[in-house]
Amino acid sequence: MKQLMLGNAAVARGLFEGGCGIISSYPGTPSTEITEEAAKYKEIYCEWAPNEKVAFESAFGASLAGKRAFCAMKHVGLNVAADPLFTAAYTGVNAGLVVGVADDAGMHSSQNEQDSRHHAIASKIPMIEPSDSEEARKFAKWAFEISEQFDTPVLFKMCTRVAHSQGIVETEDRTEVPLKKYERNIQKYVMAPANAIRRHPEVEQRLADLAKWSETSGINRTEMGGTEFGIITSSTSYQYVKEIFGDSVSILKLGMVNPLPANMIKEFCSKVKTVVVVEELDPIIENFCKANGCNVHGKDLLPVCGEYSQNLIRKCLAPVLPASLKSKAEFTIPNSALDNLPNRPPIMCAGCPHRGLFYALKKLNVNVLGDIGCYTLGSVAPLSTIDMVLCMGASFSSIHGWNKALGTEGEKKTVAVIGDSTFMHSGMTGLATIAYNQSNSTVIVLDNSITGMTGHQQNPTTGKNLYGDPAGRVDLEALAHAMGIERVRVVDPYNIDECFQAVKEELAVEAPSLIISRRPCALLKEVKPKPALMVNADKCRSCKMCMKIGCPAIAMKNNKAQIDPTLCVGCGVCTQMCNFGAIN
Repeated sequence: MKQLMLGNAAVARGLFEGGCGIISSYPGTPSTEITEEAAKYKEIYCEWAPNEKVAFESAFGASLAGKRAFCAMKHVGLNVAADPLFTAAYTGVNAGLVVGVADDAGMHSSQNEQDSRHHAIASKIPMIEPSDSEEARKFAKWAFEISEQFDTPVLFKMCTRVAHSQGIVETEDRTEVPLKKYERNIQKYVMAPANAIRRHPEVEQRLADLAKWSETSGINRTEMGGTEFGIITSSTSYQYVKEIFGDSVSILKLGMVNPLPANMIKEFCSKVKTVVVVEELDPIIENFCKANGCNVHGKDLLPVCGEYSQNLIRKCLAPVLPASLKSKAEFTIPNSALDNLPNRPPIMCAGCPHRGLFYALKKLNVNVLGDIGCYTLGSVAPLSTIDMVLCMGASFSSIHGWNKALGTEGEKKTVAVIGDSTFMHSGMTGLATIAYNQSNSTVIVLDNSITGMTGHQQNPTTGKNLYGDPAGRVDLEALAHAMGIERVRVVDPYNIDECFQAVKEELAVEAPSLIISRRPCALLKEVKPKPALMVNADKCRSCKMCMKIGCPAIAMKNNKAQIDPTLCVGCGVCTQMCNFGAIN
């Protein structure tokens, strides 16, 4: 049956059709919907793990037990899972094991623009890369077959545009795969040095076998459109190239990007006069071509940073296009009417529970070491409170190092903030080092009862699992005490004075301390908004104090504050800003 399907939903469909039985993931845009969509199939058990390393290891355990398994993450999450990933290349698998990773060229929702193909090369693990929804479905099934045929985990690379665009897919029935019997094999699965040494040559042989297989399997294909001009490409770049040139140029479309098919590439280059490699981010295919004696263009024409588009590729390739294709280079896709709209800057939602706490920190004029989550928006004007954001969990570890370096000078005017989900992901170890090594650090968990940034996924502190059913719940206060933090207090972030006093008092104490800023996200379905607030124009003195919290529901009109009743949730933070009683 043909369906219009989101790329991530198509991956989930392919996993279902391919007999996947278990999925463990950590949410991360643009990969999140794969697991959410897969959870709709009763045949697949799905869960959110505390972090990507745990997700991979859980999927590996399921594979070892004999059931086809999958885990999903975004590109920076693959860094977290890299430790078990690299060694799993040595152990191999029992049942099929597929690792989904979604890159984010253009950094639409990410802190860096890394290219996950480097992980595939470094870990010596095959990577396949679909270019549309139908390929996402088919390749997901194919990935399990590759995994079991070659005894290896398989990296399944998506990108933002393939993950979040829609295309026609032709669904098929599920293939029920029987549980594969586990057979004890210490030399294969126990990676002590003596065993690992013997496994390494097998990894190298596997790569050679995979490269040979990729030459003839059909996962890579050649589309000849003449001998004048050719393009080697993959992923969403293939779609851009086809939209520009159609069948008028020759294309080598790569579906497996590690290992690359050397003979296929050499043969293609030998047939075409001018060859350009079109790939987003790093010149991995280009460098491989040149290392194999192929004369190709690549990053001499195309940028190494950012996301590509039809117009960008057309413009960049124009200098080397033959005369017969010049007209295609001159044509540009007209701008949409949406392109002329003003940009909407990212900002915390109306009623966001983090706003009051951040304003209190701004009043205290402290340094704030931040972390990954929707609260990262505390760095945006007008709050402009956060000084540093590095990676998941880095805030607590960083403040420990900061305070050890500066002593009292740092301790008395620096705090760290982290979300509840990020704390469970990788913040606990930072808190452990603060307690164990006794730095006088004041740290704050911003507990909004959900994983907010990626679209309201549950986490170990919420008491619900992926399906919304009751689950084990981590008690943050008890956990902090158990880790050696004696000073633990809870504040309501809607109460600015309470937050101000709590932070001020804890900064003054000669001991590690944890503040939990607890208030559910205003967008949760179970959170019922209060009546919208209103501004009494007669009392408003146009001082604009209410504008300093950056609430999108508040604006100035005719030199008077005004509250949009369709946005306001009645949180009351702005009423604490007004000294004239104009907001009620």
